[in-house]
Formats: sequence, structure tokens, C-alpha cells
Amino acid sequence: MSDNFNKILERRKELELKLSSGGLTTEDLAKFSKEYSKLEEPASLISEYLKAKNELSESQEMLKDPDFRAMAEDEIRSLKSKIESLHQKIKIVLLPKDEADDRNVIIEIRAGTGGDEAALFAGDLFHMYEGYAAQKGWKISVLSANESDLKGYKEISFQITGQGVYARMKFESGTHRVQRVPETESGGRIHTSAATVAVMPEAQEVDININPADLRIDTFRASGAGGQHVNKTESAVRITHIPTNTISQCQDQSSQHKNKAQAMKMLLARIYDKIRDEQAKERSDLRKVQVGSGDRSERIRTYNYPQSRVSDHRINLTLYKLDTIMTGEGLDEIIESLIQDHQVKLLASVADV
Repeated sequence: MSDNFNKILERRKELELKLSSGGLTTEDLAKFSKEYSKLEEPASLISEYLKAKNELSESQEMLKDPDFRAMAEDEIRSLKSKIESLHQKIKIVLLPKDEADDRNVIIEIRAGTGGDEAALFAGDLFHMYEGYAAQKGWKISVLSANESDLKGYKEISFQITGQGVYARMKFESGTHRVQRVPETESGGRIHTSAATVAVMPEAQEVDININPADLRIDTFRASGAGGQHVNKTESAVRITHIPTNTISQCQDQSSQHKNKAQAMKMLLARIYDKIRDEQAKERSDLRKVQVGSGDRSERIRTYNYPQSRVSDHRINLTLYKLDTIMTGEGLDEIIESLIQDHQVKLLASVADV
């Protein structure tokens, strides 16, 4: 354990010297700065941990002196608690990281069973994420949307950009279920509807090598609520990646060029998501510690309006604050619980630091 800690401290010192020496290329500067940034938190905790260990040794020496024995015993209890807490924090920050955690995301919400009510619920989920993104200082932009007659969404795709977006939003993938009385229900009966959410890390050019010959690009006339762009020009674009039969389309932008760019962004994210899923399935140890499978068919959460209750079925968490959760304000409490549960499972699956 001490050897691992010393290696981290030594590497941070090496990086400090490299970064302060000057003469680095732009590429090396970026690489070393990124590594230094990753080591900063664990190195700081390790330094604090080793300092507390030294203080513990000194306090244990003081036990030999009867005049200081009582004070030393108090200090030892306090230091042991501090050391245990620091050790746990160090183990967490040194856990294997998902390479995509720092990335932006593309989220797709699709109305499932429940017709118009499901589409309205899909819209509610979108507004929940919209509010959550605003609280985090993230930027949200709609890539493609297919509105329902009652102003919900049959399907909506959007991008969220910001710091560490995927690390928090990845736990939202799956089937979300709602139980409530629809506005169109005259008998006051509670209906159950559902919507699926897919959260995909944004792909980068280095992730996927797409051969243009493998793409089929079709254009067509856009259609949508309110007649926007309808029957005007063939501005809508559908892109098919033939080898994987992955399809994306966009018709919401004002030009064919913009629609093509958005559709390509979604296509790359879908292909990258498939690749990551296949890799994860090969690493059975990783699959065991995931919070849920990430499968869209897995029911992960229920929103019960009559009881103002939200239940996350993966961690048996129930909160009676539906209103604040649906504004995005209370969503962090669920996500934090999911992250903590994930860390506990990950800690149990790896060897001690």
C-alpha cells in the first residue's frame, strides 16, 4: 500500500518538474497537465493520510509518558478515525475510471406504452433533465424532436455539454414509468405509461473510424407539428451505417447541411455506445458492478403522481418529493445515491489499494 502511495507522490513531483521546466511542446504540455490534474486529488489525500499516520506514531510514543497518556489516548482515537476515513476516500478516487465520464452526452427519450400520455411523460422527462442541466451550469441543445399532438414528444434527442456530464447522467439509461391520472381521463383512473431513455457519451474522432463508403445518406422532405418545413425542400437527412445497420436522422434544423451534421453526431454516438456495450459485456467483472444493465428495456424508476413518490428500483430508493425531482432540482439526490452505490460495488470488486 505504502509503495503505491509513494509512487503516486513521486509521479506528481516528476510532473511538477516537467511542467515548470518549460520547453514542452503543446502536445506534451496538454498531456502532462491532464495527468497532473488527475493525480492532484489522490496525491493530496495521500499526503494528508501519511501525515496522520506519522502523528499516530508520535501519539503512540506519548503513551509511554504517564503525564501525557490520557491526552495521547484521545489523539489516537481521533487519528485512527481520520486515517480510516482518508483511506476510504483514497480508495474511491483511485477506483478505475470510465474513460467517458468527462464527456458530453447525447440523450434520446422515446415514448413507450401509453400513447399520448407516454408522449407527455417523455416531455416531462426532457424538462426534468433541462432543469437539472441548468442547475449544473451545463448547456442543453435539442438535436431532433418529434412532437405529439398534445405537445409531448414521441421522440426527442438532445445534447448536454459541460464538465463531467456523462459521469452523472449515465445512470438515467433505462425505462422510466409514470403512474398518474391523464388529463383526458374523465373517470379519474390512474394510468401507467412509460418512456425509454438512452444516455450515450459523445463520440470523438479518435473513437471510431468511419469509412464514408459505409454510409448511405438519404434526404427527404421534413414533416412535423405545425407544418414547419413541411413540403418545402428536401432538408431532412437520414444516415445509415451499413455494417452495423445503425440509423440516425434529423429534420429540425433549417438547412440540409445542419441536419446532416446533427444526424452524423447522433450516428457516431450510437455506434460508440454499441462498441462500449460490447466491450463491457466482455469484461464480466465490470458488468457485475454496473448500476443496472444500461439496457433501455430495464425498468429503472417509477414516478407515482398521486403519492408524490419517485422510486428507483436499482437501489430500492423511494423519495416523496416528486415535484422537486420533476423540476430537476431534486434529481441530484437520486443520482448521488446511485453513484455511491456504484462506488461501493466497485470497491468490493477490486483488491485493496
